[in-house]
Amino acid sequence: MKYKSFEHMNCSLAQTLDVIGERWTLLILRDAFLGTQRFSDFERSLGIAKNILASRLARLVAEGVLDKRKHEHGHAEYVLTDKGLDLQPVLLSMTHWGDKHRPDPHGVRLTFVDRRDGQPIRPMSAVAADGRPLAPREVTVGGRPGGQDR
Repeated sequence: MKYKSFEHMNCSLAQTLDVIGERWTLLILRDAFLGTQRFSDFERSLGIAKNILASRLARLVAEGVLDKRKHEHGHAEYVLTDKGLDLQPVLLSMTHWGDKHRPDPHGVRLTFVDRRDGQPIRPMSAVAADGRPLAPREVTVGGRPGGQDR
């Protein structure tokens, strides 16, 4: 299915969705964060058709989210760029939402931990400049420089 582009919308969320809003793309990113790098490994993990996988990987490379590198053994590897790594909080937030609202009856699927001390991280949330966690109704939209409609 071909989705309509949001490129024309002057909205940060729409611009993000234009790059990562397709569900296979999010699962590719999940696997990349879990260490998958080779086309065949993405294909095996996801059970995705080769043409769809190739298209999604090419788009992520074109957008600078993944870097395609030639491995010394000749195959290509897909590696998260700094731009791709900046998506980690997005995927963590979505995973935490899924754990809360679509839980597995057998327990938490994955636990994300701090590499330094091995302790689980807090669920993702909005945080005030002073470090206070903010509830959804405590956040509002401020000024809109650059956010004016075109």
